[in-house]
Amino acid sequence: MEYRVLGRTGIRVSEIGFGCGNVGGLMVRGSHEEQVEAVTRALELGIDYFDTAPSYGDGKSETSLGRVLEELSPDVTVATKVRVGLEDLDDILGAVESSLEASLGRLRMDSVDVLQLHSRVAMERDGEGWRGALGIEDVLGEGGVADAFDAMRTQGLTRFIGFTGLGEAKALHRVVESGRFDVVQSYCNLINPSAGWEVPNGFNGYDFKRLIDHAMGREMGVAAIRVMAAGAVGGERARSGHASPRVGGSMVPGGGYRDDEARAKGLDFLVSGDVSSLPEAAIRFVLMHPSVSVVLVGFSDLGQVEEAAACSGKGPLPESSMMRLRETWGYSS
Repeated sequence: MEYRVLGRTGIRVSEIGFGCGNVGGLMVRGSHEEQVEAVTRALELGIDYFDTAPSYGDGKSETSLGRVLEELSPDVTVATKVRVGLEDLDDILGAVESSLEASLGRLRMDSVDVLQLHSRVAMERDGEGWRGALGIEDVLGEGGVADAFDAMRTQGLTRFIGFTGLGEAKALHRVVESGRFDVVQSYCNLINPSAGWEVPNGFNGYDFKRLIDHAMGREMGVAAIRVMAAGAVGGERARSGHASPRVGGSMVPGGGYRDDEARAKGLDFLVSGDVSSLPEAAIRFVLMHPSVSVVLVGFSDLGQVEEAAACSGKGPLPESSMMRLRETWGYSS
């Protein structure tokens, strides 16, 4: 396992992270014995970054992870999240504190390493095209999310703070530029690479305008998310084991699961040479970006843990494959 530094936090983390979300489902729907086996094997393979959230299985993910980590007592980095809704804006601090205390109870921990905002952010609150999103002032203004997160850090309930980079690109860049957060979770995959790679005019996905590079400029840690496009690049194998039988609405405009699944079928050319599968190509592609600290992979079974860990240190995709990949984004050459 190769390791990278999580930005200005200084934490050294495995470049493959254990995603405990609902899509992969192992930490939500797996048995305790399966979860212990998978986490034990992940630790043996060098994985030491675990990412969860209260919304994953309505608390089941945090509960499962807490039980397993208490049993194994490993030295790992744990990140969780807080969703702040429009209904919480009258008392953001209270909502954040209540959510985090509940998370710590489920995790059986006194504190976490990273606490992240789990809400979309737009320039204007609940604006057209971004229903339910927090406005930029809700996050950065006086009494906003950043202030509440700082209070959690002051209380010793978290070491570092971050946010999920979903929402209006202009607003996400503003949050990065503020310098208030240490880590950003950035959506990036073979189908929509725009957070880390230049995409052409007319790109048919949502353009995150190289958010990863912007975060690097502010010395932020970057956790890449949805590297498998919610399993769309994994084919039938991605829906095996404890995987969610269906994937909900799109996380980004133009990123519906069925559309991504159709686009992924045109990426089989990436499976050549020392690249044995499209999921392997997906992980190695995101690892190519030097500013990505950790690639979060959601697991459905033990075999997927093995497959993801094996990607570490294998190196970049061949330039010939990259040239063809750029064409799929809309480049003619």
